[in-house]
Amino acid sequence: MGVAGSGKSTIGKQLAARTDWPFHDGDDFHSKENVEKMRQGIPLDDRDRAPWLLAIRAKIETYLESDQNAVFACSALKQSYREVLQREDKRVRFVYLKGKPEDIAPRMAKRKNHFMPAGLLQSQFDALEEPAEAVSTCSRL
Repeated sequence: MGVAGSGKSTIGKQLAARTDWPFHDGDDFHSKENVEKMRQGIPLDDRDRAPWLLAIRAKIETYLESDQNAVFACSALKQSYREVLQREDKRVRFVYLKGKPEDIAPRMAKRKNHFMPAGLLQSQFDALEEPAEAVSTCSRL
């Protein structure tokens, strides 16, 4: 978990490869409307994120029900979002990729073919509620 550009997909794919667990990118669960909104530089609000979080949670449940592991890359910026994803099931764990805007913005500017513009980075930091119960690591890649 972490803001856009913190390395969630990169680190998540590496973790999945090392553990031989399936990887899912939270970006793939966004509606077309959410993607278009972000592409236009409009930050998502809680109403926009609710169905997205529920879709990710539904996929998480398929792994929990079969007692399998998986890696999900998801911003999960607020505690309430993490609660939706975890639903008090401690098998769902979070790794927080912590970074600073000045380190992440240049990385975002270099990304190609991504709908999230660097101009929305500050809105992500504004919404971020740093997790108390997560493995935390620096996102400098």
